[in-house]
Amino acid sequence: MIWLSNKIEFPSYESTSEEGIIAVGGDLSPERLMHAYKRGIFPWYSEEYPILWHCPPERMVLFPEELKISKSMKQILRKEEFTISVNQAFEEVIRNCKSIKRNDGLGTWITDDMEKAYIQLYELGHAKSFEVWKGDELVGGLYGVDLGNVFCGESMFSKVSNASKIAFIHLIKSHNYKLIDCQVYNDHLASLGAREIPRDEFLRYLEISK
Repeated sequence: MIWLSNKIEFPSYESTSEEGIIAVGGDLSPERLMHAYKRGIFPWYSEEYPILWHCPPERMVLFPEELKISKSMKQILRKEEFTISVNQAFEEVIRNCKSIKRNDGLGTWITDDMEKAYIQLYELGHAKSFEVWKGDELVGGLYGVDLGNVFCGESMFSKVSNASKIAFIHLIKSHNYKLIDCQVYNDHLASLGAREIPRDEFLRYLEISK
């Protein structure tokens, strides 16, 4: 396993482990985070571990033209019970993603340091949030890193049924991203049309997005 130094660089993709870990350590500075995302690398770790940087061999992505919206979801969207905003409550979104109870019983992977780091990315214009409101209450949303033509989704939450799906659909239908990076396999996103592609193919899309 390769440990990072103070220098902002990552090892060759050939050094990536079977679990998708390419490096360990370093920091969550805006410079290192953006350097990582532009190369298909993202941090994912728990509080008790050092920073683990991932670039999995199979990447979960969604091509906007492959978006699947069920009949029931179309009915929900037509009712217009919810309103959607962009970048109006970034800190609230990430804090909800951090604290929401997960169905899998696992705790959050959003550490205090990660929360601070992505808020800083937002303040610098590199991160974006999509919020779903029911009246004045924030009931769902998602956030991620904006690379121009590629949006790297980080996390989402729902306080009411389907709220995170509404945010995700709005992200895809109202913006001109060529690709949504969902990172690792997720049944929730697979139901919306996301699928896995080889890492090499994903990295080629990142080159296109520059």
